[in-house]
Amino acid sequence: MPESSNEIQSATASINNEDQSTQKEAHIPGGNEKNNDELVIEIRKMVEGPEIQSSKQSLIYKVLPLLRKWNEEAYTPQVISIGPIHHENKRLKAMEEHKERFFRSFVKRSKIELEYLVGTIREMEESIRGCYAETIDLTGDRFVKMILMDASFILELFFKFSSRSWTSDDPMFLKPRACAIRLDLLLLENQLPFFVIQKLHQLAFPYDSSISNYNALLELSISYFGCSSNFQCMDNLPDVEIDHFTDLLRIVQLPKKRPKRVRQHTELLYTATQLHEAGVKFGVLKSKCRFDIKFEKGVLKIPKFELDNWTEVVTRNIMALEQTRYIKNAYFADYFVLMDSLINTREDVDLLCKKKILVNCIGDHNAAMSMINNLNNGIEFLTLREDYIDLYKKLHSFYENPWNKWKATLKRQYFDTPWRAASTVAAIVLLVLTLIQTAFSIVK
Repeated sequence: MPESSNEIQSATASINNEDQSTQKEAHIPGGNEKNNDELVIEIRKMVEGPEIQSSKQSLIYKVLPLLRKWNEEAYTPQVISIGPIHHENKRLKAMEEHKERFFRSFVKRSKIELEYLVGTIREMEESIRGCYAETIDLTGDRFVKMILMDASFILELFFKFSSRSWTSDDPMFLKPRACAIRLDLLLLENQLPFFVIQKLHQLAFPYDSSISNYNALLELSISYFGCSSNFQCMDNLPDVEIDHFTDLLRIVQLPKKRPKRVRQHTELLYTATQLHEAGVKFGVLKSKCRFDIKFEKGVLKIPKFELDNWTEVVTRNIMALEQTRYIKNAYFADYFVLMDSLINTREDVDLLCKKKILVNCIGDHNAAMSMINNLNNGIEFLTLREDYIDLYKKLHSFYENPWNKWKATLKRQYFDTPWRAASTVAAIVLLVLTLIQTAFSIVK
């Protein structure tokens, strides 16, 4: 037993010695400790570095992956990059020489000293960087040059367009490139902060006391984009500061009186054809705001809506903006949820086109149906217009009333055409006369 005890003690001592040796080796100054020191220094710089302050004037986001996966091309510029997000896209580099050409034209026409232009953008560099939700990996000089070139290009493009002063062979104004450029300038990821363009516009254009520089630029912008977009704009210029062109296109289409919103997500349960079969009539509402939808005396009135090659791209980018900047005021999402509920089949599209509510410029009714059904994929909802909730309740109540369905069925089967109505009335009259004759026979 003593010998066994000594052996155990000896083995234990040996193990302890090995553990101590291992611990000493782990603390021996060497490569690992040096690497740790360098990592600590790197992380300390990150922790103690300055906070990046986002601008309160405007924020420009990358489109959320949840939305982008449904249609990558709808969010990606096809011809020209504006701003830093797509600046390194090699496919768009061919347009840089045209930007330089327009920049030279801008400088010659405005007669602004280059030093002053560069200095103006340099002073705003920090504010401009803060407008982008993600850090921009460009040096100061490259960033300033990019912003100056892009802002000057936009202003010169607007000026040439409004004054009709371009040459007949200028590729910037020849279709289809001209349309592609106009559409690219509306993409959420392809934006400059509006205050940058406004500042250069203020320097380049003589001041007119009858209209503010800000409103003059708004009118110039709306004129340029409105000529190819079927979206109707309100009569008055927006009385709020806009962030960028995507924001502008959203704001000019909002209702003048913003309805109250509530934290509730309710959907319309019945399609256009189902409502029509239940007796709901459809009509066009004459309104410059597409969101003004009314249901009165059994008639659902909806403003005319044109579907064209612009519709999906512009709508997706505005809705992507709402998902980041206006998540509690998603008016476009409200509207397209309603349209999605109304349209589930080709027959629904046929009905709305027949009633002149939907103008299908893309031709294929199946394509129109698919477009509208897919616009809400990936969209999150926090609030909903209270007047839409009331609208849904009225439509549900009308549809679920058996009397309305009976009247609609009777009308559809016996009074849908003048000839059928006449024959139905004749049959009723004949039946009544037969009953009268029978009654007289019984009395006699």
